[in-house]
Amino acid sequence: MASIQSDAVQLALDLLVTHPDLRGFFRAFVKRLVDDAEAYACGVWLIDEATGACTLWMANIGGDTLTEDSPSWPSIDLPRESMGAYLASCSQCLDAIIEYEGDDVRLPEAVREFNRAASVQTLLVAPLRLAPRTLGWIALSSVTGSDCERRWRQALLDATARQATLALYYSRLVDQSLFEARRQAVLEERNSIARDIHDTLAQGFGAILMQTQAAQRASADSLSPAAARSLEAAVDIARTHLVEARRSVAALRPQSGDREDVAAALTRMVGLARRTNDVPVELVVDKLPAFDAGVEREIVGIAQEALTNAVRHSRARRIVLHASGVRGVGFRLSVADDGRGISAERQSAGFGMTSMRERADRIGASLTFVTAPRAGTEVVLAWQPASFTIPGADHAGR
Repeated sequence: MASIQSDAVQLALDLLVTHPDLRGFFRAFVKRLVDDAEAYACGVWLIDEATGACTLWMANIGGDTLTEDSPSWPSIDLPRESMGAYLASCSQCLDAIIEYEGDDVRLPEAVREFNRAASVQTLLVAPLRLAPRTLGWIALSSVTGSDCERRWRQALLDATARQATLALYYSRLVDQSLFEARRQAVLEERNSIARDIHDTLAQGFGAILMQTQAAQRASADSLSPAAARSLEAAVDIARTHLVEARRSVAALRPQSGDREDVAAALTRMVGLARRTNDVPVELVVDKLPAFDAGVEREIVGIAQEALTNAVRHSRARRIVLHASGVRGVGFRLSVADDGRGISAERQSAGFGMTSMRERADRIGASLTFVTAPRAGTEVVLAWQPASFTIPGADHAGR
């Protein structure tokens, strides 16, 4: 047994050098286990950390090692669902190797049927455990089962599981570190852009606003009505873009603790639209669910883009913005106008519409455009908290 453990450590070190990717490492490691144990098949089952489900990640049958990227993977004749569900619920399998007879009554019927068809006599299941967590299991099935062979295979499986657990855990740590490094790089870039906007656009619009307001006060009695209206429009435009620049800075720097919630942001943007345009804009805000900063940011961005498009391009006589909770946890946003509608060309080519779709995708929301010529447009955003996930997370594959 000491020799087996020593050989397993050496093999793991050799494979980590020659197969630095996790799949390549496990592919070679599992094949070596099946060959050395003279086993019939081996399966690697991993727990999805997000859902708690246990799924088959890799299998070696008859000497061929297959993964989910193998062409024949969907057609593998294995009781995946039933065995995965059994392992996920088996408390005895969490800490130690469990040995089963091929037709063991503890196993699901689908697994027993598979074992009978393949003449499997013994099944060994070893946890991939690094206390206090179990990451998955390795299951090794054999068609011969003398007492000596069983003890020998159990020693091989135990040594393999220990090294496989360390490789799996180390790979996930590396992935987590890379993800965190990428996240930090993105935050730094966002902060840099926010600083640029604050120091250039926001400051510039602020200066323009101050100068135009000073001009208004200095010439209040001497301007013609047309000139006064033009100057008032310039003030409104400068104020609008100053608010937008500040909103962009706030959106790019989510660590700010005094962020504006969705209801307040909608009230602000509708109030601004009313002051700077002649189109009546109605706002209805019902009780809203709780959002985190990332979701709030995307919802406000979508609402702003939809409202801006309606004001500037729809030629509407009335615009209604309605935000509400859905069944107490979800969220629905509607921005509707009675204008000219959106042509097919504008739907496919507009950057604003593309930006709205990208924002919706980032939070796992659905975005629908309902439009018809001379019948108006409604932009509908629907979001549920369960659908908001971290991009790039792929726990079962790591």
